Amino acid sequence: MSRKSKKKFKRKFSKLMQKKLVLLFVGIILAFAVLAGRITYINAAEGDRYSKQVLDQQQYGSRIIPFKRGDIVDRNGTKLATSQRVYNVILDIKVMTSDEDYIQPTIKVLGECFGIEEADIRSLMEETPESRYSILLKGISYEKAKEFEAIDADNKNYPNVKGIWLEEDYVRMYPYNALASDVIGFTVNGNVGSNGIEAAYNLILNGTDGREYGYLDDSSVYEKTVKEPSNGNTVVTTIDLQVQSIVEKHILAFNEEHKNEARPGEGSVNTGVIVMNPQNGEILAEASYPNYDLNNPRDLSAYYSEETLAAMTDEERLNTLNSLWNNYCVSDTYEPGSTMKPFSISAGLELGKLTGDESYTCGGMLHVGDHDIHCNNRDGHGTQTLKRVMENSCNVALMQIGEQIGAEDFVRYQHIFGFGQSTGIDLPGEATAENLLYTADTMDPASLATNAFGQNFNVTMTQLAASFCSIVNGGSYYKPHVVKQIQDENGNVVENKDPVLIKRTISKETSDIVKDYMLGVVTEGTGSSAAVEGYDVGGKTGTAERLPRNNGEYVLSFIGYAPQENPEVVVYVVIDRVNAADQSYGRYAPGLAADIMKEIFPYLGITRSEESSE
Repeated sequence: MSRKSKKKFKRKFSKLMQKKLVLLFVGIILAFAVLAGRITYINAAEGDRYSKQVLDQQQYGSRIIPFKRGDIVDRNGTKLATSQRVYNVILDIKVMTSDEDYIQPTIKVLGECFGIEEADIRSLMEETPESRYSILLKGISYEKAKEFEAIDADNKNYPNVKGIWLEEDYVRMYPYNALASDVIGFTVNGNVGSNGIEAAYNLILNGTDGREYGYLDDSSVYEKTVKEPSNGNTVVTTIDLQVQSIVEKHILAFNEEHKNEARPGEGSVNTGVIVMNPQNGEILAEASYPNYDLNNPRDLSAYYSEETLAAMTDEERLNTLNSLWNNYCVSDTYEPGSTMKPFSISAGLELGKLTGDESYTCGGMLHVGDHDIHCNNRDGHGTQTLKRVMENSCNVALMQIGEQIGAEDFVRYQHIFGFGQSTGIDLPGEATAENLLYTADTMDPASLATNAFGQNFNVTMTQLAASFCSIVNGGSYYKPHVVKQIQDENGNVVENKDPVLIKRTISKETSDIVKDYMLGVVTEGTGSSAAVEGYDVGGKTGTAERLPRNNGEYVLSFIGYAPQENPEVVVYVVIDRVNAADQSYGRYAPGLAADIMKEIFPYLGITRSEESSE
């Protein structure tokens, strides 16, 4: 800066202006000093009162009032999942320690009423002496809460018990433990659905927390405003508790029976059952083995010894749990075996490539491409009508039918029937198996032949059951679903989940022909062990050899319906690797299906056969 500029700068800030600036600065300092002094005085003289107001607003004014998660009920209103009110024991340590006379009586009540150790309370007093909110115990019952409330109200005998209060909460309960575990699912971290309906309808089941706001006025009177919680809605399922119970009883009995067969282990690797209304897509029961206790979903003791569990790594335990929680009926894929044959014959009839007047000769084997592919009867079935082909479950005839249909039309009808596609069922984790199906370009003659009788491609139980319903109901493909209605907490209907007709798969004429063939399967063919006295039952058996071939492992199945005219129920049973010396034994699946049908038909009021009703 030049000498001239410096002189100019000094002239701008005269001595008078400099004095004013000094006085202003001193004034600001004095104002800050007065303010600091006032704060110090308030803190010393009335700090406890103001702290109490602030802390009371934290403890009470900011208190969250939890919502009640909505119930899951069966079609008749029986609760399958509900939230039960419980209480958390909260201790205000600062209140308890504000007077020496309060400490021991309060500790005594905590011990006598809630079983809380004195050492634990003393430890909290040392670690967090200023705490206004310490959770000592969670989830105590209503009865225990009432016991404490009687003590809390008794100022005469308990005058010095201070600082204990109960906070309302909810815990998810499943009254029937493992029943319908695959369908219902469970919750984690309070109100986050995991698996099943709990996950698929999580937002509907959840509500919104309420809150209590409050303050102390000048006379230390507590004032409050309460915003009530909004509780979750109730999900009404299509599941029938009685049908579900019957299904699970027989699944368990089957697996218990086969635990001590030729090979060690469980009764089967998987056993799945779906009971469905073919007229609207409602699932009345869905279960698989093994299942798990919804109230304790991480408990593996039912299936593993203490030694085995102790030896598991964290990763092994997690994988085991994920496998246990998996819904076999929705999430697993497998080769359907001969339950595919009604679909292949239906496609041929729809295309006009079959008329029903055909006859086929089976010598026990057919050479296709570079392969010799055998029939289930290696000696051959001889000459058969199309109806007898279905009744005998003849692979050789189906390979010839596949060739008649052709690769392009066969693949097209696989998609018409919904194989390799999502059904849209309202449950999480649905597999599609789309990458496990051939295209018209990739399907060679041998693959077409094996696909025609149900090998060399994969489906899910839900896919096959939903499509089979369309075959027996006259061609209407309904979206399979497990929820029929949403209600509010007072039982008012919020939303009806009406049946959704997705498409037409076949004509009623084709449906009637194929049903006639499947009635013969039960009355005269491979499904005779599925017959139920007094009812016209039709259906189809399936035996699929697992990969790698020739290893002796099979998936057995039976899918059936009743009555013959206007079917009212479909029952689908799949048994994956039964624990037996001969896994291919064809009576396991239809036998299990018959045990289930014998009980559920009378309960559901299924129409009896004309002969039995006379």
